[in-house]
Amino acid sequence: MTQNVQDTVLQIIADQALMDVSDIKMDNTLEDLGVDSMGLVEAIFAIEEAFDIQVPFNANEPEDSDFDISSVASIIAAVQGLVAEQTA
Repeated sequence: MTQNVQDTVLQIIADQALMDVSDIKMDNTLEDLGVDSMGLVEAIFAIEEAFDIQVPFNANEPEDSDFDISSVASIIAAVQGLVAEQTA
């Protein structure tokens, strides 16, 4: 399941960045990838739909969110945590 989550999140981010998944590095930020705030919101919606989860994210105040968007790896880890909570 962990690899599936990673692959799906990477594909969602790649779609928003208009890039190939192979060009995305785990330490990239969304800013590095050219994903703006609207792209972030669309990615959050896509993640919620793909995994049937609720992401605790406030687009107006992302720094106050429990959902870490500081890097691709942190986004994947946060989604993995939410998926694990849901299946527990």
